Amino acid sequence: MTLPAPYPPLVANGDGLEAYPGEATALQARMAQIYGVAGDQVLPVRGLTHGLELVFRRAARDGRSVEAPDAEPYAGLARLYRAGDGEAAAVIIRALGAPEAVAEMAERVAPALLVVDEGLVEFADAPSAASLIGDHVNLVVLRSLSLAYGLAGARVGAALGQPATLARLAEVVEPYALPAPLVRLALQALDPSRMIETAERIAGVRRERERLTREIGRIMVVEAGVGPILMVRPSDIAATLTDLARYGVAADRAGDRVRLPVSIRAEVNDRLLVALGLAPSNARAHRTGQAVRDTKETRIVCAVDLDATGPIKIETGVGFFDHMLEQVAAHGGFSLRLQCEGDLHTDPHHTIEDSAIALGQALKQALGERRGIQRYGFVLAMDEARANVAIDLSGRPYPVFEGTFATPFIGEYRTDLTAHVFRSLAEHLGAAIHIAVTGDDDHHKTEAAYKGFGRALRQAIRVEGDVVPSTKGVL
Repeated sequence: MTLPAPYPPLVANGDGLEAYPGEATALQARMAQIYGVAGDQVLPVRGLTHGLELVFRRAARDGRSVEAPDAEPYAGLARLYRAGDGEAAAVIIRALGAPEAVAEMAERVAPALLVVDEGLVEFADAPSAASLIGDHVNLVVLRSLSLAYGLAGARVGAALGQPATLARLAEVVEPYALPAPLVRLALQALDPSRMIETAERIAGVRRERERLTREIGRIMVVEAGVGPILMVRPSDIAATLTDLARYGVAADRAGDRVRLPVSIRAEVNDRLLVALGLAPSNARAHRTGQAVRDTKETRIVCAVDLDATGPIKIETGVGFFDHMLEQVAAHGGFSLRLQCEGDLHTDPHHTIEDSAIALGQALKQALGERRGIQRYGFVLAMDEARANVAIDLSGRPYPVFEGTFATPFIGEYRTDLTAHVFRSLAEHLGAAIHIAVTGDDDHHKTEAAYKGFGRALRQAIRVEGDVVPSTKGVL
């Protein structure tokens, strides 16, 4: 059946679901860009496990065997697909080592396939074996969006290999293997606007993994961790699993080891340490916020950490605006990552205004209850220009901007949008923002306004205690 359903489903966000899924050509092209291979060297699959399943299915159909580690999901697939007793059709390895070692093994096992499970490669120092595909017709590299891109529940991945090799696997792919909602989610996760924050998330997990390795290593053997996972060898596995469960830490047994989860959130990892009888970091949880804003004109991810000074990474496609947002974060003393893919071919208006909206939303989320903040901020002279900035993080939006610009553009930045930026920030942050700027040089005036806002924000977000800064007891 390939005809569409007679009507769309009665579900939210169900546009297009009345039609059977077609070819995932857009996802295939984007994956090729992400993984650094040609478009015809990518076969999108329903998660890395599905890619493994195709290997077992192909071998079973040909009456041949598969050599794989004695672990899940390989063992489960071997039981499901009872391959023949003939020579190996494929050898599966978890390889995160030097490309030279992978190349040597591909030569050694030929003509059997060498299938490299790279489900965790984004978290490792070693490069991907995908760069070797062009030189080895029997090499298949499996990649996943589950952990690095947070899509474990969506099940999307890719098999990378030479076109003729992938064609052999494609012959055993079941009809409609990759549902349209999964393709749509994968394309969102792989959108260029997500790349800065995805990279920072991976780096954050690696930092937390190193911390946990150091702390847990004081009381038990910790094997080299890859990805959001640590393998440890406690003296009493049953007791350790009981202690972890008591603190709500999801862990499981893997032979004589225990597999521990690594979160990007320090406070979650601290709970794991406490469960193991170790002292937590005692560091106050950071005030973080994130906004994901997708419209017909723009796709934006903005993330802030009010209690960290870096990183600061801005990419909107409007260079001067990037510089202004960098000034806000640098003078505000907080970490800001913002990436926008917008319709700059039309006009920078949507990019600038929507980025300001996303920044306001992220700041509002980071402030939370606003308990203990100073609340008010004031300043900024810059050469002949002067910006008077007053902020009240009251939760009530009220923008006031006094100033004019004679120059319509600074680079691709429209100066008339400056007032719009601060209005959007006020409305979506929930703050009174009053700015009055004077001077002769429009570049200086614009920069003074942004820098002044950053300095005022630095004062206002500073934590002084633990009470709501209001005589009413609530903001």
